Amino acid sequence: MPVVVVESPAKAKTINKYLGKNYTVLASYGHVRDLPPKDGSVDPEADFEMLWEVASDSRKHVKAIADALKDDNELILATDPDREGEAISWHLQEALTQRKSIKKDTPVSRVVFNAITKSAVTEAMKNPRQVDMPLVEAYLARRALDYLVGFNLSPVLWRKLPGAKSAGRVQSVTLRLIVEREMEIEAFRNREYWSVKALLATPRGQELEARLTVLAGKKLDKFDIANATQAEMAVQAISSRDLKVKSVEAKPATRNPSAPFMTSTLQQEASRKFGMGARQTMSTAQRLYEAGYITYMRTDGIDMAPEAVTAAREAIQTLYGKDYVPASPRLYKNKAKNAQEAHECIRPTDMMTKATDLQTSDADQRKLYDLIWKRTLACQMESARMERTTVDIGSADGQVELRATGQVVLFDGFLKVYEEGRDDVEDEDDNRLPQIDDGDAMVKRSVTPEQHFTQPPPRYTEATLVKRMEELGIGRPSTYASIVTTIQDREYVRKDKNRLIPEDKGRLVTAFLENYFRKYVGYDFTADLEDQLDNVSAGDADYKQVLSRFWRDFSAAIAETADLRITEVLEKINEVLEPHLFPPTEDGSDPRLCPNCGAGRLSMRTARSGGAFIGCSNYPECRYTRAFGPPGEEDDSGIPPDGKLLGEDEGDKIYAFKGRFGPYVQRGEVTEDNKKPPRQSIPKEWPAEELSLPQAVKLLSLPREIGAHPEDGVTVWANIGRYGPYIKHATSTSDRGGTNANLEGIEEVFTVGMNRAVQLLAEKVASRGGRGAAAKTLRELGEHPKDGGPVSIMEGKYGPYVKWEKVNATLPKGGDPEALTMEAALELIEAKAGKKGKTKRKATARKGAKKEAPAKKAAQG
Repeated sequence: MPVVVVESPAKAKTINKYLGKNYTVLASYGHVRDLPPKDGSVDPEADFEMLWEVASDSRKHVKAIADALKDDNELILATDPDREGEAISWHLQEALTQRKSIKKDTPVSRVVFNAITKSAVTEAMKNPRQVDMPLVEAYLARRALDYLVGFNLSPVLWRKLPGAKSAGRVQSVTLRLIVEREMEIEAFRNREYWSVKALLATPRGQELEARLTVLAGKKLDKFDIANATQAEMAVQAISSRDLKVKSVEAKPATRNPSAPFMTSTLQQEASRKFGMGARQTMSTAQRLYEAGYITYMRTDGIDMAPEAVTAAREAIQTLYGKDYVPASPRLYKNKAKNAQEAHECIRPTDMMTKATDLQTSDADQRKLYDLIWKRTLACQMESARMERTTVDIGSADGQVELRATGQVVLFDGFLKVYEEGRDDVEDEDDNRLPQIDDGDAMVKRSVTPEQHFTQPPPRYTEATLVKRMEELGIGRPSTYASIVTTIQDREYVRKDKNRLIPEDKGRLVTAFLENYFRKYVGYDFTADLEDQLDNVSAGDADYKQVLSRFWRDFSAAIAETADLRITEVLEKINEVLEPHLFPPTEDGSDPRLCPNCGAGRLSMRTARSGGAFIGCSNYPECRYTRAFGPPGEEDDSGIPPDGKLLGEDEGDKIYAFKGRFGPYVQRGEVTEDNKKPPRQSIPKEWPAEELSLPQAVKLLSLPREIGAHPEDGVTVWANIGRYGPYIKHATSTSDRGGTNANLEGIEEVFTVGMNRAVQLLAEKVASRGGRGAAAKTLRELGEHPKDGGPVSIMEGKYGPYVKWEKVNATLPKGGDPEALTMEAALELIEAKAGKKGKTKRKATARKGAKKEAPAKKAAQG
């Protein structure tokens, strides 16, 4: 039996059903090899040689394929029909050849299908080919570029900008888009303007609303009525004149449907209509594809197979009647820059299958499928026909004129099924107007002025960001979701009410890169590089030449930063971010003058532990600090910038200070002999503004030694840590290891005795071993469909999680345990199991394994 390899077990299951018993269908579980994240994995000095390594969690999958090839010496690579799929096939062929599982006489072929249906799969099996090397080379070039940028640029960030996490070839350019939009919003100054509307009645008593368009005989522009006084004069001008209809004009209009979905437009529309993020949209679409419901979901293409067009037209006639079927099929032409990724559009595999017919209870899959189904049918339906009516109403002297507009849908056409959403909706008057004739006198019911202000450009949503990336030529369909997700995972950007807002660390990284690596976060440069990679995939360019040109300039830019001093970098960023960090003051005074001492200069500082804050140049004489960001955030700590003296204890002055990580108490003062006096953070449970001297002294007495543990004589301590009050069983509070157990409240830190401490520590040890107090089970999902064993949703300390055997996978933020399906739970388990595999690999290497362990993984764009 020939061995057929696909990426996922879900896809393998579906394809096995179509191919039958004559084939062995196995899953690779995604990529089987990757570049070890260590120096030298891509070697520019050796013609960009790339050193690949089979991931530890992939070895068992490669072995399963190798074992199957022992029984049948034929391999069919059936991975996804795009660059990533081609790369996985190439990696598999290379890895199996190195294992000598592929011999000289082993037939190896590549098949691709755009949909997992019986007809598509069987047709693909009749048309095998070899791995497309230009497409693989385009993948190799991208992977090498991402490695070279991430592995060389991220350490520069770490050294010169403490607290920064990573930079990437495409992620940093995308972050720049969001930061620049935020700076536009901050620099925006709104402008006041007014409009005037009148509620009028026809001779038959029917009402309509009209807006003022001509005043004093002059056509009004947007800002012509600039204030309330001018608006009131306009109201008087209308109120003092008789009005009648000057003209009624009705024009026919046509609206055509939107093209069918490709990757970017699907992400945009799912975001508009359902608030789904790019990653959520793609993972949902992946499951629909693997179940055979839709065509492949990573595509730049909008054309549709002729048989699909015919099926869509037949479905439209069956469901809505022949009036909704146009005389000839609608054709949509691809505009994709990369023809290699311009597959067919995203559409249902069966046009008569509605969302209610799907064999899944997953709400996201049903919603997304319904969206794809409606958009696909709509794109082949008749246009909507309308009549737009414009009525001009004016005074006899021509001094004032008002306009009313309306729209009547004569035939709904594609609108019966679907209408595309909008990112930023503009006002449109779609009301139907009453019957009106030329010369009709109009009765004024009311005349109303309305104040308006111009609005700043809106923040990006994931949908509008993907749209902008597409317009600029940054990234490709297969990368949009991962890029948008990465900048959020790095905490450079946060999402609030579906809008993307840059965090301060995102601003820092962007400011640094724009000043020292401006070329490499340039939109044109990034888009041009994408075009060069597209030329590689088309077989029109040599990928090593592309890499060589890039590396020559990029390595020089990296070398130029070697002598940069951190103080120089910070001052440059202070200068760049000055409008954000130090905006102009209302009284015109210097915004960088320290408000505490009146002499020092405020500037951005970085902490060794990461992060940034604003501090005074007169430190330590002046201890003024504030959070990184614009001033004006209310401080409710009740502690002055130079600290608050709480009193004396045993001859030492006890102070409360505001720190960049929160308020703290301190015993004594900083001197040459005592540079680090005892300090302790003030817990949130004790309001800093109400803190008393006895409370401060109690805090400064920590850590508190409870005594020696009765079993082993090792000390037990009580303390307040990052996550609240706790006890520790160790030789010292600073020792790593030992056992920690949480306490219920702050007061218990000062009162807990040895008996209670021993009980809490024993419960903690027992819970680690699966004995004692077990986690609460929220839901039982049933047996793991493939490997057996119960799959449950548990209540954990940091939120609900999925448990299967030894794998614990946390639910995403905001995830509803009640709504989680088995299918979604298995995805979380599989992702977590993959991460655990990587961790084990590192641990093994430390014990002296022969293969080198990868170091900390570099960022990828």
